[in-house]
Amino acid sequence: MATPPALSDSVDVWSAPTPDRPLDATVVVPGSKSLTNRALPLAALAAEPTTIRGALRSRDADLMIGALRSLGTQIASTDDGATLEVFPGPLRGGVDIDCGLAGTVMRFLPPLAALADGPVRLDGDPGARVRPMGPVLRGIAALGVRVSAGDDLAQADPSDTPQYLPVTVHGTGGVRGGEVDVDASTSSQFVSGLLLAAPRFELGLTLHHIGEVLPSQPHIDMTIAVLRERGVDVDDVAPGKWRVEPGEIAGGDVVIEPDLSNAAPFLGAALAVGGTVRVPFWPTLTTQPGGLLPDILTRLGAAVELSDGVLTVRGTGTVTPVDLDLTAAGELAPTIAALLALAPGESRLRGIAHLRGHETDRLAALVSEITRLGGYAEELDDGLLIRGGDLHGAQVQTYHDHRMATFAAMIGLAVPGVGVVDVGTTAKTLPNFTGMWHSMLGGGAR
Repeated sequence: MATPPALSDSVDVWSAPTPDRPLDATVVVPGSKSLTNRALPLAALAAEPTTIRGALRSRDADLMIGALRSLGTQIASTDDGATLEVFPGPLRGGVDIDCGLAGTVMRFLPPLAALADGPVRLDGDPGARVRPMGPVLRGIAALGVRVSAGDDLAQADPSDTPQYLPVTVHGTGGVRGGEVDVDASTSSQFVSGLLLAAPRFELGLTLHHIGEVLPSQPHIDMTIAVLRERGVDVDDVAPGKWRVEPGEIAGGDVVIEPDLSNAAPFLGAALAVGGTVRVPFWPTLTTQPGGLLPDILTRLGAAVELSDGVLTVRGTGTVTPVDLDLTAAGELAPTIAALLALAPGESRLRGIAHLRGHETDRLAALVSEITRLGGYAEELDDGLLIRGGDLHGAQVQTYHDHRMATFAAMIGLAVPGVGVVDVGTTAKTLPNFTGMWHSMLGGGAR
C-alpha cells in the first residue's frame, strides 16, 4: 500500500527550505480537526442550533460539512470558515456522501446515516477504499441496520457485512440501539463514530471493545468529553466499556482548541535545527493526543515551557535518541520519526501498529522514505526501529498523506536538497502549510 508512484516530469515537487540561522518564531495554529469533526456531527444531531467558533477550514472539515449538508443539515459559514452556524433537521436518505480520505468522515458518518430515512451511499478517494471500515459497519449491522457493499441494494446475504468503501447504509429513520461488541484495535474512530450517534438511538448504546489493544485512547476521551459538554450522559467507568444514555444533544456555542498535532512539526523544528518556536493559545488541559508533545519533546532534548497559554520549545539542533511508546498518540509518529531520523543513534517507536491502516501504511512509508534519504529504518511488529544521522537530499514521496508531507519538510530543515512530492496534500488538515512554514523561517532560508 505504501509503494510510491513513479515520478514524472509533471509531479509537483516543493523544495523544502533549509534555514541559515536559528529559528525564532511564533506560529498560530488553526483549530483542531479532531474537535471540529466531532462538533459538526453532534451539531447535526442536536435539538437546537449550534455555533462552532474557531473551526478548522480544511479538506477533512469541508468533507464533513458537505456530508452533513447532503443529509439535510443546514450549515452557514462566516469568518472564512472559522465560524459555523449549524441548523439541525431530519436526516434524509437517497444521497451520496464523498468521504475523501478523511477517517473521521468515513467512520463517523455510517452511524448517522443509519438514522436517515433512506439509503445513504458512502465512497471516497482510491486510498479510502483500502482503509478498514469493518468494525463500525458490523457495529451498526448488529444493531439491526442493513449495510451492503457499493450499490448492491439487494445484497443476497445481509449478514455478510462489507469491510471497505464503497458501502450503502440502509437508514430507516431510527436505530433501536442496545449492546454491541466492537474490535477497535485498528482505529479508535470505530468507537467514537458509534458513541457520537448513540444519544439518538432509542435505547442508547452499551459498547464493548473486544480487541487486544485500543490505540489513541485520548481520541475516545475527547469524544466522551464533547458528548458530556453537550449534555449527554456517558458512563466510561469500566475499561473498554462505554454506556451512552438516550436523550437530547444540546446546541449552543462550541469553541474549538488549536490543533496540537498540527503544531508538532513547527515545535519539532526548533529541535531539528535549533532556536525557539512558540505556539500561543495552548490549553492547560486537553484531550488531544498532541497534548503529550511537551513531555515527548523534552525527552528528545528540547527545553519546553508553558506560560500564559504560550508553549515555547527551545532546541540546539541536536536530537536525543529515544525508546518511545506512542500508543496514545500515534498521529505524532511521522513528526517524531523525522526527528529521530536526524538523531545520531538508535531509536524505537512502539505501540503504532495501527498506523498501517491510516491514509497510507505509514510504517512502510516512513521506512521507504527514511531509506530513500540515506538513513536506516525497519518495521517492528508494533512500530519502527530507526538509526538516525547521515541523511542526504532526495525527492520524498508523500502517498497522499498530509503527515508524510510534514515529515519531509522537517527533514528538509536540516538536510539540503529535500523535495516534497505533492506538498499540497497538507490541505487535508492544514491549509497554507507552506506559507506557515516559510513564515516560521522568517526569510532566513536557502
